[in-house]
Order: sequence, then structure tokens, then C-alpha cells
Amino acid sequence: MEGPTHMKLAIVTAGLTQPSSTRLLADRLAEAVRRRLEERGEAVDVRVVELRELAVDIAGAFVAGFPNARLRTAIEEVTEADGLIAVTPIFSGSYSGLFKSFFDVIDNTALEDKPVLVAATGGTARHSLALEHALRPLFSYLRAVVVPTAVYAASEDWGGGGDAFTDGLGERVTRAAGELAGLLEHRAPRRDGAEEVVPFEQQLAALRPANGKVR
Repeated sequence: MEGPTHMKLAIVTAGLTQPSSTRLLADRLAEAVRRRLEERGEAVDVRVVELRELAVDIAGAFVAGFPNARLRTAIEEVTEADGLIAVTPIFSGSYSGLFKSFFDVIDNTALEDKPVLVAATGGTARHSLALEHALRPLFSYLRAVVVPTAVYAASEDWGGGGDAFTDGLGERVTRAAGELAGLLEHRAPRRDGAEEVVPFEQQLAALRPANGKVR
């Protein structure tokens, strides 16, 4: 009997502090996706790209016109992954400049058809619309397949301090993770080694509940 298929899941997190609520949310999302896929018999290799550690490299790529070896490795982790979780803090109602700059140095066709879960953190729930007004359009422009549920975590969502969060945030994490896992499962290589190509419309249909509406 053949072993489970190994999937590659890339996490891009643009948190600027350590520890970071942005990284914490990214880790929770990654764990939820991993758990859902492993329940379905899929093994998952998770790779984390911390943009805070690549800030100088990203700036250098704009000046030099090409990424150095360390940044190129990070880009390959993202572009070669089967799926992506992208998490940014919200500043002035949009994603951080570091987050945008990283995706600016990636070829604008490299994420085509890649399943992406977008998420963000901020000090107030008022900034949650940045997910729909900024992050979703960014990845739509890059022709990625963005899951219906975006996850936003405000300060009040971290109930009780530490790494605990409220039931509402937990529900959003679970729902978004299930949607990304569903897309990845539909894109998984067949056991005979050939990759099964699923049309975009069919991928979206897999995310719709029985009433036909995407939540």
C-alpha cells in the first residue's frame, strides 16, 4: 500500500514583532488545515516564510532588480507550494508595505490557480474590511483561487490573553481551514502519480454548502 500524498503548504506572515499575533494566527490556521487534511489521509509539509526576517532582502531586490539567494528560496517555498496561507497586520486600513512588497517581487503569474487563504490582524474590528477591499483583490489580480472565508483577528478576539481566542474567531479559523483543505484535496495528485486538474468552477462548487450559497 502506498503512503499518503505529501502536500506542501506555505505560510507567509508579515508580523513585525516577536511574539506576533500575526504569526500566532498563521500558526493556528496552518494547524487547522493540517488537521483537516490529515483526517482525510493527506500528509502535509508546512513551511513558514517570516517576512520580518527578509525585509532587507526584499528592499534589495527592488534596487538590484532581482532577488538574492535567501529571498529566492523564500519565493520558491511559496510558488512551489500546493496551497498558501497569507497573513498580514493591518496598517492604515490595508496590508503592510512589507507584505505587499514581497508579493511585488514574485512574478505575477506564479500564483495562478493556487489556493490561498487570506487573514489579517489589527487593533480594532473596524479594519476587518481590509480583507475584502485589499487582500482579496490583490490575490485575485495574481489569479490565485482565494477561499470564500477570510479571517480577521482584532485585539478583542484573543480571549483571556496569551494564545487563546474567542469562539467567534475559532469558528472562522475552522471554516476557512476546511475550505482551503477542500481545495487542496481536489487538487491532490492521484495515487498513480498523475496530477488531477480540477476546473476552477468545480473547485468553487466544492466550497458551496447545500443551499448553494457561499458563506
